Formats: sequence, structure tokens, C-alpha cells
Amino acid sequence: MRPWRTLYLIAWVVWLIDLGTKVWAEKALSSRANIEVLGSFLQLTFIRNSGAAFSIGTGKTIFFTIFALIVLVFITRYAGRITSKGWAVVGGLVLGGILGNLTDRIFRAPSFLQGHVIDWIQLPRWPVFNVADSAIVIAAFTAVVLTLRNVAPIKPLDK
Repeated sequence: MRPWRTLYLIAWVVWLIDLGTKVWAEKALSSRANIEVLGSFLQLTFIRNSGAAFSIGTGKTIFFTIFALIVLVFITRYAGRITSKGWAVVGGLVLGGILGNLTDRIFRAPSFLQGHVIDWIQLPRWPVFNVADSAIVIAAFTAVVLTLRNVAPIKPLDK
């Protein structure tokens, strides 16, 4: 499979899993207190986040929406030039994560492009997060490994 196909397949799967788990979390967790899954190590905690990771920029949702749209355009613009499966995985995880949280920002309250993101997974001493956030963090670690291994992310333009 070509790297760009891998990228879009992973993005689609991440987006669907994120969307499905957020729909579930809203129905199953929104009216309940924290649910301990593995004691205090893993809990299910429903929140609506108007900021970014670690609730940074609460109330500045429109800026995160615009940034997400810019990154989305960048990834789709360069998807055809990706050099390896590893970078395709990174792109797919980032794109899927962006689409997951962007879907919330577009379609959820309080308003268009300013919706709050559904977060529902909680670990000790860590902000509540979701599947999209996890995908982006995994992509960041993978990108560091690929960079340290000197794997080029995209092909240079032909002259």
C-alpha cells in the first residue's frame, strides 16, 4: 500500500474510534461521577474542554480550530510526498486526531467552530483526554523516533 493510503486509512480509523467513543462517553458518562476502572490509576471522567491539551487556552477555541484547519491542509497537501510507512502512520495519527477534535469544535455547543471537545479518559496527575489526543501524542513520539533515525518525512520536489 502506498504511504498516502496508509495515512488516510489510519486517519479514518482514528476519527471513527474517537467519534464513537465520544458518543458513548456522552451517553454513558455525562450524568455520572468518575468511574474507577483500575482504581485511581484509570478513571472515566466526562468533561467538555473549551481549550487545548492540559486545558491551555480555555475560551480561545476559535484559535485552536483555525490552527487545526491549517495543519489539516498542510498534511493533505503533502500526503502524496510522504517517503515511508512510518511517516504515513505519523500523518494518519495526527490527521485522525485533528479531525476528531475538530469535529467537536465544529458541531458541538456552544457554537460553530467554537464547540467544546469531549474528554473522558483520566490518569493520575494528567489532564483528562480522549482517543484523538492519544493519537496525536503517539504521533509526536513516533515522529521523534523517525527523526532520530534520520528518516526523511517527504520527497523533495522534482526540478
